[in-house]
Amino acid sequence: MIALSVNVNKVALLRNSRDTVIPSVVDYALRCIGYGAHGITVHPRPDQRHIRVDDCYDLKQAISVELNIEGNPFSPPMPSTRQGVSDYPGFMALVDAIRPAQCTLVPDANHQLTSDHGFDLERDANKLRPILKQLKDWGVRSSVFVDPNPNTVTIAADLGADRVELYTESFAREFERGHSQQSLELFARTAEAAHGAGLGVNAGHDLNLDNLPLFSQVPHLAEVSIGHALTADALYLGLEQTIQRYLSALQHR
Repeated sequence: MIALSVNVNKVALLRNSRDTVIPSVVDYALRCIGYGAHGITVHPRPDQRHIRVDDCYDLKQAISVELNIEGNPFSPPMPSTRQGVSDYPGFMALVDAIRPAQCTLVPDANHQLTSDHGFDLERDANKLRPILKQLKDWGVRSSVFVDPNPNTVTIAADLGADRVELYTESFAREFERGHSQQSLELFARTAEAAHGAGLGVNAGHDLNLDNLPLFSQVPHLAEVSIGHALTADALYLGLEQTIQRYLSALQHR
C-alpha cells in the first residue's frame, strides 16, 4: 500500500491571508485523517508565510498518524514579523523540539515560491552526512529530496538516509504534454536503484488525480506527499470525496 501524506501548507496560507484562526490547520488535518489519509506533511519556511512554528507543535499533539516535517536543514533562526507569531528557531532546532516521525530534507532557499530541485548528493555529501546522523540519533526517520537519477540516488544510503523523496515535477510536465512514458521509466529506474541500496522511496510535487494513477506504478513507492492539487480539488469535490479519490488513484498499480 502506498501511503498518502497530505501537505496542509495551503490551508495555513489561506488562514494567514487574514488575521484569523480560520481555517484551522489542525481541524483540516484531523478531517483528512478521518477520511483515510495516512500522514500529514508540513513545510515550515523561515518567513512562516504558511505553516507556522506553533502549527508544528499543535499538529504533533493532535494527530495520531505520522507527521512529516520538510525543510532546508541549514535554515537559521529568523525573528517573526507578525505579532503573536513565534519566532522561527531554525529548521533543525524545530525538528529537535517536535521530533516528527519523518523529516524530509529539501534544498529550498527563502526566496523560492516552492521547492524546485533536489539535493546534489555528490556536492552536498559532507554537509548532509552530520545532519542525517543527528536525525538518526533523535529517532527521526530521514528522507532526502532528490531529482530522478539512478546513478546518484544511492549516495543517500551511504550518507545515512532512510529514504529519498523523488521530485516529480518533471514527470508532471511530461504527463501534461502526453509524453510521460520515458519520464516514468526514469523514475522507475531511480526507485529500483534506491530500493537496491536499502532506501525507502517517497515522492511528491505536482502529483494530482490525473497523473497519480500512472505514477503509482513506480516500483517500491512507499509514500506520496500531496498538498496543492489536493487542496484545490477539495474546493470542488469536498474534502472527503477528494481524499477517497486520491486513495483510489494510489491503488492503480
